[in-house]
Amino acid sequence: MTTKEKIMVVDDEPSIRKYLQTLLEVDGFAVETVPSGKEALKRIAEEEARPNFIILDVLMPEMDGLETLRQLMQIDRTLNVIMLSCSNEVTTVVEAIRIGALDYLTKPFEKPELDAAFLKVRQKQELRSENKALREYCEALTEDISFLAASPQMLKIRQQILQIAPVDVPIFISGESGVGKEVVARMIHLRSTRRQQAFVKVNCAALPGELLESELFGYEQGAFTGAVRAKPGKFELANKGTIFLDEIAEMSPHLQAKLLHVLQDGQYSRLGARAVVNVDVRVLAATNVDVKEAMRSGKFREDLYYRLNVLSIHIPPLRERTTEIPLLFKHFLAKYSEKYAKPVPEPSKHLLEAALRYPWPGNLRELENFIKRYVILEDDEGSLRELLEMTSQQHRMAPRGEEVPTPKEQGLKALVRGLKDEAEMEAIADALEKTNWCRKDAARMLEISYKALLYKMRQFNLDSGRGSRSTAAKEAAKVAAASKAAAKELDKEETPAPAIRSS
Repeated sequence: MTTKEKIMVVDDEPSIRKYLQTLLEVDGFAVETVPSGKEALKRIAEEEARPNFIILDVLMPEMDGLETLRQLMQIDRTLNVIMLSCSNEVTTVVEAIRIGALDYLTKPFEKPELDAAFLKVRQKQELRSENKALREYCEALTEDISFLAASPQMLKIRQQILQIAPVDVPIFISGESGVGKEVVARMIHLRSTRRQQAFVKVNCAALPGELLESELFGYEQGAFTGAVRAKPGKFELANKGTIFLDEIAEMSPHLQAKLLHVLQDGQYSRLGARAVVNVDVRVLAATNVDVKEAMRSGKFREDLYYRLNVLSIHIPPLRERTTEIPLLFKHFLAKYSEKYAKPVPEPSKHLLEAALRYPWPGNLRELENFIKRYVILEDDEGSLRELLEMTSQQHRMAPRGEEVPTPKEQGLKALVRGLKDEAEMEAIADALEKTNWCRKDAARMLEISYKALLYKMRQFNLDSGRGSRSTAAKEAAKVAAASKAAAKELDKEETPAPAIRSS
């Protein structure tokens, strides 16, 4: 059953209120009438469901229409207000429009004039919604841009996103905390057929089970103590769009069963309701836990996992793609220098070296917060000390039996070893490109054995699809060049042996 549009009529004359109520109810509107501006403000502030339109008289005792309009706009700038007046003075009309009214009618008016006013308001409402969607798109696009795919792993993920985003099925995203699962989810939404609709995020770990259920599916008035008015759930708000369920493994088994029903049938009931709500939502789910272990322990339902895991994306931690650190460093420096109105600092060679050595257990989130502090404090030496201390703590926390590099190895040798790998990757990629990916010819050009080439290609993730290899190789070369520039003044005594040797 379609919900009626709600209209509030604010006029001190009972005859006008009665006339408009009768006129509008015949057209199928739900009409609420109030005699004064103060009463209108009170009801708007108290009622959660705002009216679709407000018809507001200009000339009223105590508080006139313009002052009422001004205070209404302070409560909610998106209210759709049509002003009524016996006078059509230009100054009054201009002031009403300036404050926030969407149209202005002069008494007496005909029914077609009122219908035309409603049409004009709807058109402005659509334009406002389009502008809002465009702003959200631009904000989300910023997230897309910050998805810096420089390593072979992330290039592969970007290509995967572009391929699966238009396919309207659930996607399961896994990876440690802070690796950028939400950025991936937003990028999927932006590249999907639902990009013009809402993207709704729900953190399943942030609320206990009972509250999470009401948050997801909504509730009716009186469904539980404190439910003084009905509230739609996140699934309703995401209808026709995308819902992102972050940390889904933290959801209670009871709620997992209800979610499974929604995924299967596309319908559910609000808490305390008998009516069924039908929704059309694309579900993206993410977790940072070991899903297989969670299923073995009974914490996560297998049937829900297989329903969600139509397609999957695993995001590797930052320590497994350190070639991206220089680029991420540069990106966050520019972002937060602009945000905090500070000059873009030039990090020292030693700070960049320390950033490459540190494992970043908090991944991109930790790196981003570190650079925020660096930009705000403008203290290169202090930031370097902080990074060295963090690296030392990670060294002390390493499990027994695990080989931990010596302090000397953690210094220039570690960096040299990283540059050696990058140089090898660049040389191999270049040789493969020049030989049109003929491995035997590439091995001959590099003066290494065919088996050694295959080993190196697997080591650098250059043994997947040919198209992605080509792109990965080019991007890897760029990253290698950036890393070399950041550490080109290494101690000559620490320079490694040639990267590629004749076998």
